[in-house]
Amino acid sequence: MKLLWQIDTAVEPSWLSLMQTAADCALLMEGVTRPCAVSIRLCGDEEIHEINREYRSVDRATDVLSFPTVNYPCGVTAGQADKLLRRELDDELDACMLGDLILSVPHVLAQAEEYGHSPEREAAYLIVHGLCHLMGYDHIEEDDKRRMRAMEEKILSAIGQTREGTASVSDETLLALAKKAMERSYSPYSGYAVGAALLCADGRIFQGCNIENASFGLTNCAERTAMFKAISEGAEEFTAIAIAASGSAPWPCGACRQVLNEFAPGIRVLVTWDGNTDEASLDQLLPHGFGPKSLQ
Repeated sequence: MKLLWQIDTAVEPSWLSLMQTAADCALLMEGVTRPCAVSIRLCGDEEIHEINREYRSVDRATDVLSFPTVNYPCGVTAGQADKLLRRELDDELDACMLGDLILSVPHVLAQAEEYGHSPEREAAYLIVHGLCHLMGYDHIEEDDKRRMRAMEEKILSAIGQTREGTASVSDETLLALAKKAMERSYSPYSGYAVGAALLCADGRIFQGCNIENASFGLTNCAERTAMFKAISEGAEEFTAIAIAASGSAPWPCGACRQVLNEFAPGIRVLVTWDGNTDEASLDQLLPHGFGPKSLQ
């Protein structure tokens, strides 16, 4: 999913990466295959208070606001409304606009402390809650509320963010997110699109795609894109990476194996292509690898 950010106040980069993963997984769990986009504003209590007052006649700050662009029939959600989504196609974005979300950063911090979990988890929950509204869910009636809560938990569990804290992310989810990342590949020269999803020990998932360059040597592989994103945002431990492509098994190239060995010598490597999957450890892919310990 394309997230169009308006960030009015300081936030940790880890929030943004987890919210991106949650958004991608929301479409996946809902069964939406069409590219979609959402505008997200991260602001303070004063700004969200003003929006509440202007648009909802509510004279207070709240945690999250949702403004959907799609008018779903009663009982219908985005996964069952492809024609409605198609009407919201934005030619410039090449994606269907689902609507706008406004999130109060002070509420994220306060509620995370109140409920005893991390701000990242609270931000992910609020984004998932808002996205469910944009996909046609509601919680006014009790039956609708149960249905919405079930979808929220399904999305959060898929990315390892449960009520009890961080949980394991399934291989199926990781492979599916790698396929999603593959859609963002910039590969006009080789025509070989690759996507990767890197799972951190803390439950975060960083996606990457291959990004080619007219000066071929400057091309960056999907695995390194994901790893460099993760390292730059403070991630330190990694448990698995999923890699997706079409036409042939996308095992990491030698450079990617060396980079993975630098930060995660024991990582599991999952690959998927044309309906096939395979798995190996990095030790199998890079026997007798040279890494930081070799320099001690």
